[in-house]
Amino acid sequence: METVLSLKNVSKNIKGRPIIKNISFEVKRGQIYGFLGPNGAGKTMTLRMIVGLIRPSSGSIEICGVNTRKDFVRAMSNVGCIIENPELYEYLTGRDNLELLRKMEPDIPQSRIEDVVELVGLTLRINDKVGTYSLGMKQRLGIAQALMKGPELLILDEPTNGLDPAGIKEFRSLVKSLSKDQGMTIFVSSHLLSEIQMICDEVAIILHGKIIKTSKVIDLTIDQKITWQVTNVQKAMKLLLDDFGIEAVKETEETLSAFTDDFRLTAINSAMMSSDIGLKYVFKKQKSLEDLFMELTGGETIG
Repeated sequence: METVLSLKNVSKNIKGRPIIKNISFEVKRGQIYGFLGPNGAGKTMTLRMIVGLIRPSSGSIEICGVNTRKDFVRAMSNVGCIIENPELYEYLTGRDNLELLRKMEPDIPQSRIEDVVELVGLTLRINDKVGTYSLGMKQRLGIAQALMKGPELLILDEPTNGLDPAGIKEFRSLVKSLSKDQGMTIFVSSHLLSEIQMICDEVAIILHGKIIKTSKVIDLTIDQKITWQVTNVQKAMKLLLDDFGIEAVKETEETLSAFTDDFRLTAINSAMMSSDIGLKYVFKKQKSLEDLFMELTGGETIG
């Protein structure tokens, strides 16, 4: 697959202090790529470097194969973005906001306004003043602004901040539609684990300015949390460690839990019964990104 966004060994130092530390990842065409980390981990700083608001101290950033340092204008012609919050004139209508933007980009035809309004689902309210919009509608209008140039890459920084559950659900549907129906490549920064898990194909996890994990979301969460109720917890924990290399956690006097997949679960259950460990019940729950994040960060809070 073609690489749309590439960061190679990117670092940023401020007053001699390293903020972003030698990070690298690639976003392929058509992906919804998640950038996950606690507040203050370096997500927005990285996004600001990608779009040229801050210059990296070292490393390279390429967008659609164009190095941002060597040809910034051409690289950025492929990008639409909302960093932090969309900038809107609330005393104007949604259409007027888009028209102002169109006039700053002479190559954008008038018909593009209708196209993006339909894409983001604002047709019925586009002629109303932005001051009457909900936060979710303002976010949609911001995305419409970002789509005006027909970008190859859409960058969204914490896009669900402040949205209620209905607004988050609408945003999720919109992003999936843009990816599936328009073939758009979308890079989403968030500290909301559940949102990344529900909409993204791949994820890079950042902590203290370092990328600590990159992977397909489905691969990160393939293991399940298994809880066993047994007649001998200590014996079951020893069997898991000795025979399967799995470190279990004692939950109660009768229950223990660990992460594993379905294939090994069958073998574990058989081994327990063969070892005269009575099984009262087995409960499984798919591992979430939160479980993974806690493992990778040693329990550090996610903000």
